[in-house]
Amino acid sequence: MDTRKLKYFLAVVDHGTFNKAAEHLLIAQPSLSQTIAGLERELGVPLFHRIGRRAILSEAGKELVGPARLVMRDLDAAQSAVQATRGVRSGQLDIITMPSPGIEPLTSMIADFTVAYPSVRLNVTAAFTPEEVIESVRSGSSEVGLAGSPTPIRVPGVQVLELERQPLILIVNPRADSFGAGDSIQRDDLGGHRLVASQRGSLMRWLVDDALAHGVEVEIVVEVAHRTSILPLVLAGVGHAVMPSSWAPTAHKAGLRTLLIEPVSYLDVAVVSRREDLTPAARAFLDVAAEHAAPPEKHDADANKPKFQ
Repeated sequence: MDTRKLKYFLAVVDHGTFNKAAEHLLIAQPSLSQTIAGLERELGVPLFHRIGRRAILSEAGKELVGPARLVMRDLDAAQSAVQATRGVRSGQLDIITMPSPGIEPLTSMIADFTVAYPSVRLNVTAAFTPEEVIESVRSGSSEVGLAGSPTPIRVPGVQVLELERQPLILIVNPRADSFGAGDSIQRDDLGGHRLVASQRGSLMRWLVDDALAHGVEVEIVVEVAHRTSILPLVLAGVGHAVMPSSWAPTAHKAGLRTLLIEPVSYLDVAVVSRREDLTPAARAFLDVAAEHAAPPEKHDADANKPKFQ
């Protein structure tokens, strides 16, 4: 098995069809098909199911994706290490992020990173749970992950850099703002209001469900899977939304008001990565992330603030 076959295999995985993968690789489609067929013969198992023009991974193909990415990334790391001796930083860095950390602090970190390392290409993919982020890093599909969790992330064998704690806020529907002139509200103040909510499994949805369980009469008018839909729905006057504070700057730029929800609940945001065998680009990104991490005393101060029970 050679790296060319793995490169072609991953191109089909990433582009979904043999035709698109061949176009990306700048080779003829029959040549690509022959190479994949040779890899399948070498391994003794089919890697794809051909359904129409689509190439769907078989179970064996799914198992190969992570190791193949590790091999290609290690090759890239070797090339980057040699280029670094000439003062050149290049290659690709694969990042996976949950929605809220993907707004901030990821945006600020990427801005700083691309200034310092303009030749490195960043590939950012989406996840919706901390478990998805951790699994992607462990399998090698991504080198760096950003996750938000109700409690600090502690995972054996994975390096964790705690970045910040984002308090939950209410993004206020401008058509139903009856909360007064303050900058915070109590959980009970949500009673009688309509909310746009994320699906179950998030801290934000837990707060809403917990309020309901404690007799606060909140109406969930829309439940959305993709959190990028929430802000437009608030702007349209559909309802208020409970979100981490990372969304506040965007909400304010859109002319929306935000309120801290007390007692305060926090989303713990962290960067996760492998402990070793990182590419130079990944190590450089982690250095940038460390500069954005809140100092330990800030984490301690936040920990002493009241929690939402």
